[in-house]
Amino acid sequence: MFIIDLTYTASVEQVDAILDAHVEWLDRQYEAGVFLASGRKVPRDGGVIVAVGEDRAAVEALVATDPFAVAKVADYRITEFLATRTAPPLASYQQHL
Repeated sequence: MFIIDLTYTASVEQVDAILDAHVEWLDRQYEAGVFLASGRKVPRDGGVIVAVGEDRAAVEALVATDPFAVAKVADYRITEFLATRTAPPLASYQQHL
């Protein structure tokens, strides 16, 4: 499982100009079963995505297709972790050591 931490590198106005394309990209990843949760940070200086993926390289390649990445309005920090405990609705994502 992965935490994708976005930090805006451009003004909120520049981010908002491509927000619709970013949301469409998010929607495609939800439909594909890759993203489990996402949202804006508070204060609004970026966002967070919880994702599943084959491996780090696959997640990095996917992140590179985000319209925010293409437009260079955000930096990304990707953290991989083993979800050894989950809430019942996420039990299918639980990992074993």
